[in-house]
Amino acid sequence: MYKAFGSNGSRVSRVVWMLEELGEPYEFVPVKLRSSEAYALNPSGKVPILVDGDLTVTDSAAICVYLADKHADKGMGANAGVAGRAEMDSWMHFAQSEFEAPLWNKLRHRFILPKEIRVDVGPAAAYDFGSEVKALDRRLGEKQFALGDRFSAVDVLLGDMGAWARAGKFPIASDNVNAYMDRVLERPARTRSQAVCGLQ
Repeated sequence: MYKAFGSNGSRVSRVVWMLEELGEPYEFVPVKLRSSEAYALNPSGKVPILVDGDLTVTDSAAICVYLADKHADKGMGANAGVAGRAEMDSWMHFAQSEFEAPLWNKLRHRFILPKEIRVDVGPAAAYDFGSEVKALDRRLGEKQFALGDRFSAVDVLLGDMGAWARAGKFPIASDNVNAYMDRVLERPARTRSQAVCGLQ
């Protein structure tokens, strides 16, 4: 059985959502960021952390890709071949390095960094996020999901980030992107994962 370690409100929600989509048995283990328990599994002390027998995987994107690859029969991984892997990797890097970055920057300066070094990054973060919404709109085009007509691990990450943006009152000024977010966030596995993580 998989063990998903993380704190309520952390990126562990993506891992639990992924496990719910796959229908794989798992245990959610509440662990705080930079706690002794987290450091024992991850040198950075960060969560989420997935333990699969003797294997420990860190970083939400890496965990979701690992699960998609391990359970390839469930159809949540890359399209076939080297080109399919490159496509999925490109989406994953866009999600974490670009789409999520403004959200994370604002969160750090609101709640995480020591108070004496926090600054108001709100306007810059909103501007950058608006640019990334436009990029996501162009990348999606007329596709239902990131990789085409099927839901994948990429959509788990992007959907979770979209929920974060909505909760943080970041405008998503694109009907196409909002419709996409509605599609992925209304999935029953997402609802179940939120309940497991104590977010309902």
